[in-house]
Amino acid sequence: MKSKSVLIDGYQSVINNGRSHSVVIDLPKDSNGKDIGATALELSLMSLSGCISTIFKKVAEKMRINFEDLEVDMNAEKGEKTFDKIKYTVTVKSDASIEKLQKCLDLTENSCPVGVLFTRAGVEVEGGIIKR
Repeated sequence: MKSKSVLIDGYQSVINNGRSHSVVIDLPKDSNGKDIGATALELSLMSLSGCISTIFKKVAEKMRINFEDLEVDMNAEKGEKTFDKIKYTVTVKSDASIEKLQKCLDLTENSCPVGVLFTRAGVEVEGGIIKR
């Protein structure tokens, strides 16, 4: 994996992954930025929610769980420098039992590489599942 960040204006940076994908990060206006993109810390939380949804789908396919809709809603408590705790809810529309969906989420949590990074960094990550 690769990444490159180029500071372009004020606090705005364009970050790419070396595979033709880029994202702009910035600071909010109250921190002297122009608020053109998420902050790097916000982007890390966004990465976690995206990882959960992606890995949940992969695990669900292996478990033969069918679902129509999937949403991951995250809230992070920020401490002095970084996140202290992250709580999230996965809401899924499925005919699978809640027990089977919870097992899928448990396996997802153990497999999501971004979640593993947060856990290893000492951030408490707590998830739950809601069946629609």
